[in-house]
Amino acid sequence: MDKAKAERKDTFSPVANVVMDTTYFGRKLGVMVFKNSLDGAILLKKYVRSETIKDYENGIAEITRRGISVQSIVCDGRRGVVQAFPDIPVQICQFHQVKTVTKYLRKKPKLKASKELREISLKLVKSSEAEFTLMLDAWFVKWKDVLNERSCNEHDGKTFYTHKPLRSAYRSLRNNLLHLFEFEHWRDMGIPNTTNCLDGQFSDLKNKLRNHNGLNVGRKKKLIDDYFGA
Repeated sequence: MDKAKAERKDTFSPVANVVMDTTYFGRKLGVMVFKNSLDGAILLKKYVRSETIKDYENGIAEITRRGISVQSIVCDGRRGVVQAFPDIPVQICQFHQVKTVTKYLRKKPKLKASKELREISLKLVKSSEAEFTLMLDAWFVKWKDVLNERSCNEHDGKTFYTHKPLRSAYRSLRNNLLHLFEFEHWRDMGIPNTTNCLDGQFSDLKNKLRNHNGLNVGRKKKLIDDYFGA
């Protein structure tokens, strides 16, 4: 392995829908990857200790510097990504959005309003923007009093929202709504609505590395370099 040289791709298509995400191999080794969904090419890979907006900005800048036109970005919805690229359509992965709602509400919520909101979120990947917006609006009209319900702290008399996880789940859907359907707004670009094409590669790579437990960091990076060819 020490003598092997990873092959790196150095020619790319002039236009890209960039799917970007980061995965981790332990606490200290993160791999940020930028992939063109149009042809499956890995445009850029960089090692990071943590996932930052600045790293994503630098990655897109490097891809652009190579003469590649970035016509869209698909990401997991990390806060700040959309604002970082005001001139590029940013599609938030619909599956990651469903995971976010599940994180707040759990898979089996007890509150009826939470159950209904989770059921709506599960319909996201099969709905159009118009259909999903109608469902979300109808839910809000029905449950807005529960959403805004407040309780009182008996120790200091201060009030707080009773159902904070429910509010967080709803606000996430509402705030991200526009960017959950960029693929509809720009149909001619062929923008994917999820980051699945990259998530699948991450899973495959991790399975391969599990077959080689005990690799030091240098050899592990060499395997990763060869796998992505970037």
